[in-house]
Amino acid sequence: MIPLVLLPGMMCDARLFAPQIAAFSAHRVVHVAPLIATQTITGLAQNVLDNAPPRFALAGLSMGGIVAMEVIRLAPERVDRIAFLDANPLAELPEVAAAREPQIIKVQTGHLHSVMRDEMKPRYLADGPARQEILNICMDMAKALGPEVFVRQSRALQSRPDQQDTLRHITVPTLALCGRFDTLCPVQRHELICALVPNATLTVIEGAGHLPTLEQPDLTNATLTRWLETDT
Repeated sequence: MIPLVLLPGMMCDARLFAPQIAAFSAHRVVHVAPLIATQTITGLAQNVLDNAPPRFALAGLSMGGIVAMEVIRLAPERVDRIAFLDANPLAELPEVAAAREPQIIKVQTGHLHSVMRDEMKPRYLADGPARQEILNICMDMAKALGPEVFVRQSRALQSRPDQQDTLRHITVPTLALCGRFDTLCPVQRHELICALVPNATLTVIEGAGHLPTLEQPDLTNATLTRWLETDT
């Protein structure tokens, strides 16, 4: 079976995909590529390609989805199929880029925990019984990655390119998946992806926000299974 490469979101590691690794690793090789090496989207995408199998299925969530768009732009012949989870194909708005600067300063002066706790993670999740448990996992992932990764990833997002033209040229099976209550990358962003990618499939995960892989793993896994089994 074709290997599966997973790209995590900002300040997330393989724990973001724990339910997917458990579900799919019995039947195929699953790689989780860390997005920590450089502070440009192109550099991160090239690092993924340097360490990925010759041909692979690719799924990225949030920042991982942004990097996935750059991966398929750089090497479309290596991507067997692609899934964008809670992702945004547009360039960073100037006001959003500017808002990252005080966050970077806070993190550089020892306040990573408070930035993640107060300014970022509370916007990620829908209400639900596992919300606090998932928030705790998010905080643990951010702590493990540390302030230098936060700064590099913030810089990469600030300068990220618009990928609408990239999407127009995708010819492999494509999935756009998002949580119904994702406020960071709302449903409309995924409708745009499907409008740009020929024959892309849109799936909205009920009861989830920005992290459906953890919030609604069974629904997410069922959707990913259909995508993985789509004929090329």
